[in-house]
Amino acid sequence: MVESQSSAAKGIDNSSEHISGNDGGYVIVITRWNEGIVNGLLAGAKQALQQLGIADHKVRVVTVPGAFEVPLACLAAAERADCDAVIALGAVIRGGTPHFEYVAGECTRGIGEVALRSGKPVAFGVLTVDTLEQAVFRSRDDAENKGAEAALSAVEMVNLLSALRS
Repeated sequence: MVESQSSAAKGIDNSSEHISGNDGGYVIVITRWNEGIVNGLLAGAKQALQQLGIADHKVRVVTVPGAFEVPLACLAAAERADCDAVIALGAVIRGGTPHFEYVAGECTRGIGEVALRSGKPVAFGVLTVDTLEQAVFRSRDDAENKGAEAALSAVEMVNLLSALRS
């Protein structure tokens, strides 16, 4: 059984009603690994961006083999002049070996490093879960979609950094 705790119950409400859209450019980096799960995250992210009025031509999607490759693609995207934020989407599901810890840890570390090095938001939408059931729950077409949450965070951070830097 997957437990649900809404974002509002966690003290966070980053729903689209609380975030203003902008004319920034966004690159979404997705993985081919766990494609069915990632497609759900991507659909959620695109829908969230559309609801905020981000034009389709301002969103570029690139695909990498797996989660380990995500940080390098995020760095290349962040280096582009037409990119204001990167949204990283993928799914690492625990198995019976230490592989999960290595891949999930390096992906997480790398994404954070890209944000700090580039000075651009890199939203973390890479699921790191114990079971396929948990991944499916977090990638469904509903309010718990983590791809949508990552997209909303990216837009919010573009707005915040724009205000802080002006």
